[in-house]
Amino acid sequence: MRIIDISMEVSEDMPVYPGNPSPEIERYRQIPEDSTTESRICIGSHTGTHVDALQHVKEDGETVKQIDLENFYGDCQVLDLTGCDENVERADLEEKEIKTGIVLLKTENSLEGLEKFRKDFTYLTLDAAEYLVDQNVRTVGIDHLSLVKFDGGRKAEEAHLRANERMTVIEGLDLSKAEPGRYVFSGMPLKIAADGAPMRAVLIDREQE
Repeated sequence: MRIIDISMEVSEDMPVYPGNPSPEIERYRQIPEDSTTESRICIGSHTGTHVDALQHVKEDGETVKQIDLENFYGDCQVLDLTGCDENVERADLEEKEIKTGIVLLKTENSLEGLEKFRKDFTYLTLDAAEYLVDQNVRTVGIDHLSLVKFDGGRKAEEAHLRANERMTVIEGLDLSKAEPGRYVFSGMPLKIAADGAPMRAVLIDREQE
């Protein structure tokens, strides 16, 4: 069995979405001066690899701790969408055979890397999000810090709302080392009544067993 870490490392110099706070990590106890080493960690709810809760885009939406845990574990597909330059559209997804309830979108973002935030990242359109819902996808993940177009106006807001209403949305995945194909996905967020939460996400390759 092979386990592939598809999470961003949380650090003080990591990229964050514009307007979000950068992480702060401070040691307040330190061996050998103290008997233990302990740190204070301050991060935004949408830091690095994280899940969106519906409350992120809807005032009375559910929080992270209310999301069904089945949405964070199970058979998944990594779809090769690296040929999509600007966005992932419905037609791009119609070319794929979607067989699992968890779908991760590997786009050109994975080729560019996650060392810095790019405003021109590849994103998911409203039609594409609705197509995934029609295919009974319960969880969608993408390899940048947002599922929808940066500063995309009402269309982006609608796509974000529709996706979060009908699916669990995971953002900030590092799919650079994940080949397209079938895996088992596991990624549990913090149990917290908030609009989002970081998670440690992995792919389990059972073909290596």
